[in-house]
Amino acid sequence: MNRRNFLKNAGLTGLGVFLVSSPWLSVFSETTHTQKKIRLGIIGPGSRARHLMRFLSKNPKAEITALCDIYQPSIDAALQLAPQAKVYTDYRRLLKDETIDGIIVATPLNSHYPIVMDAFDAGKHVFCEKSIGYTVEECFHMYRRHKETGQIFFSGQQRLFDSRYLKAMEMVHTGMFGEINRICTYWNRNGDWRRPVPSPDLERHINWRLYKEYSKGLMTELACHQLQIGSWALQKIPEKVMGHGAITYWKDGREVYNNVSCIYAFDDGRIMTFNSVISNKFYGLEEQIIGSLGTIEPERGKYYYENIAPTPGILQMINDVENRVFDSLPFAGTSWAPETTNENKGEYLLGERPKTDGTSLLMDAFVEAVITRKQPEKIAEEGYYASALCLLGHQAIEEERTITFPDEFKIDYLNHQPKSFIG
Repeated sequence: MNRRNFLKNAGLTGLGVFLVSSPWLSVFSETTHTQKKIRLGIIGPGSRARHLMRFLSKNPKAEITALCDIYQPSIDAALQLAPQAKVYTDYRRLLKDETIDGIIVATPLNSHYPIVMDAFDAGKHVFCEKSIGYTVEECFHMYRRHKETGQIFFSGQQRLFDSRYLKAMEMVHTGMFGEINRICTYWNRNGDWRRPVPSPDLERHINWRLYKEYSKGLMTELACHQLQIGSWALQKIPEKVMGHGAITYWKDGREVYNNVSCIYAFDDGRIMTFNSVISNKFYGLEEQIIGSLGTIEPERGKYYYENIAPTPGILQMINDVENRVFDSLPFAGTSWAPETTNENKGEYLLGERPKTDGTSLLMDAFVEAVITRKQPEKIAEEGYYASALCLLGHQAIEEERTITFPDEFKIDYLNHQPKSFIG
């Protein structure tokens, strides 16, 4: 399949954005190969993995031949999607199957590292859900092993393949919004984040996201997506981070924070923030890329220029009348005019909201990469930095101090090599 057909099948033909902002797809440019079906193993077929399996099952070049989990209900549900798959309870036995080309890792966060490292050593290509590692050091060693073995390495950063974000980045990188000085990200929900537990002894197994032994909460489960937008937009990584977190609402025995806030500072003074609370969903989730000439909200799929047309005449007249009425009231006034949000309705990035958030194209790209044995440019690097940034933010919260990005864990964006490799 060449790149043109690849994009056509994805319903994105004609978007030059893929050439400008998505160099990871250029690896498939005019690539020809014999049609081949790859065999995949799913390690941890919980709800997230089964979501990915639904896309894979629609790809004629992918076959799910193995499942691995110690929780039978997850296996039973996954077998509905891949009824012919062989079942394992030990991932190491699955990795010994020489017919399996690649694996999908969607287990609790603390188990990613040993599984991925063993998979690379077994010659398997890897798709790992985010965050890829439980610590920055784990993430770095996973990335380094990927470079050493040459095996394909993807992570669950679907925004890299979301047409809204690709179009937004094209506009940012071509200077349409002037100088980007700030990026504000937030992800808010209203719910306890718990899942039903059939028996008390399975609490930590099923609700692993709530316990520090297995997860780092909002920073690794949500921030990982949004912090990647900052490094993607600015094409650099922040140098330091500070933050605060607390359990302020869901005081139910959980160990991870349900209210977090982090500030990431770049070496040139620019700032990126991440905020998340799961006791109010009014503002939902968004990344606001703020430039001197305008603002982009890619999740909403809209952009706003700073200078817009004047308010329509009738509305302006009503506003003038109201202002004169209130100006005549005998209240002490201010000497300044407050700046509030204007009525700029903005423009749509793509004309309408796409039918996918990028996950389907992400999975298709992984299959294509495994078949062609070509690692798309920057995919592994973006996933690595997204994981590292959320983990450093969590560290700043835990240690209540400003954390500087360690030099030993930086990688060279140009050569895509750990710095320790290139001196």
